Amino acid sequence: MKILFEPLLPGAAARRPSLALLVTIAMLGTMALHMFIPALPATAADLNASPGMIQLTVTLYLVGLAAGQLIYGPLSDRFGRRPLLLGGLCLYVISTLLAAFADSAGELIVERVFQSLGACSGLVLGRAMVRDGTSTLEAARTLAVLMTAMVIAPALAPGVGGYVTAWVGWRGTFAVLTCVGTVVLLLSVLILPETHHQRTPLPGIMPMLRSYRRLLGMRVFRGYALGGCCTSTSLYAYFSSSPFLFMDVLHRSVEDVGLYSLYVACGIGTGTFLASRLVRRFGARDLARTGNHVQLIGALLLLLVDRSGMLSVATVVGTMMLLSVGSGLATPNAAASAVGADPQAIGAAAGLYGAMQMAFGALCSLIVGSWHSASALPMATVLLVSAVAGQFAFAYGAKALSATR
Repeated sequence: MKILFEPLLPGAAARRPSLALLVTIAMLGTMALHMFIPALPATAADLNASPGMIQLTVTLYLVGLAAGQLIYGPLSDRFGRRPLLLGGLCLYVISTLLAAFADSAGELIVERVFQSLGACSGLVLGRAMVRDGTSTLEAARTLAVLMTAMVIAPALAPGVGGYVTAWVGWRGTFAVLTCVGTVVLLLSVLILPETHHQRTPLPGIMPMLRSYRRLLGMRVFRGYALGGCCTSTSLYAYFSSSPFLFMDVLHRSVEDVGLYSLYVACGIGTGTFLASRLVRRFGARDLARTGNHVQLIGALLLLLVDRSGMLSVATVVGTMMLLSVGSGLATPNAAASAVGADPQAIGAAAGLYGAMQMAFGALCSLIVGSWHSASALPMATVLLVSAVAGQFAFAYGAKALSATR
């Protein structure tokens, strides 16, 4: 068994992990969540389940993503990043394959929970592997690419999932995810090196909880973690509600909805590209707040557009592209500052930060999902409140960093 957790290619342990591989691993978690969403009605009909029952496959998936990251982070500080990541990927592939053969909604829900527990290993350990042995500025540049994955995937996955469901049915979605997960697992076994060599003893649950308590007691972590949540997974409010807005209110087709998501993905990519180029010149703190300012302007414009009766595809997509550029600019810099708050607990910080992100994203999705309105008001309100909260959070965290100088 030990051989499985050692890089199989000569010299792999001496290299930095492949960024492309880490990005792909990180995308598995959010891709599996959102790729299945278009298949919900077909799944409910095939398994003779109510819409509410099938919706649990999404809700509990988010819960699994949040809870799992709290476990992987501290354990990776103790046992290393590589074995935990490979174990998580194995769990992901097996549970995804079993989900494709589920005969009931209950069985599918159980498999989705295990799928999320496996998938979240990539979300937290990818961030930790990037942060290991690097400065905040260097990590911010790399995280500008890595952190984009968990936001771009929701923008791209629904379109892919819709076509797969139309062609081969809802089980085909899990077949595609199984194939992708298997390839990623094999590549990880072959070339993924260990990046954490100074292990931190962590014998039980109480030390894990104390590790989280210590992080939450650090003002810099609280400020940048909360700010990072507000600038990243607040976009889940858009991803979960925009299909209904475009189709039911603006009367666009399913294919068009997928195209509009691509525009938002382009905005995020533009922001992260700028972040990777500008972080050395302006610093992670200033770029995080600048990106948050851009988000605030975009959210405010979206609310004004909705309230003034100027709601259209062009105005919604245009304001969301501006907002997403701000998200791409702010999120990696906030993550680098939060995850590096305690150099002795990078894994725990990455896990806690990721859990907070997923929990905040679930909250945003829940709010817009329960606030029924034939307008963009729920989406715009959640995004605006999140942007304002991010302003206060970043200012709060920046004071802690200034005090240490």
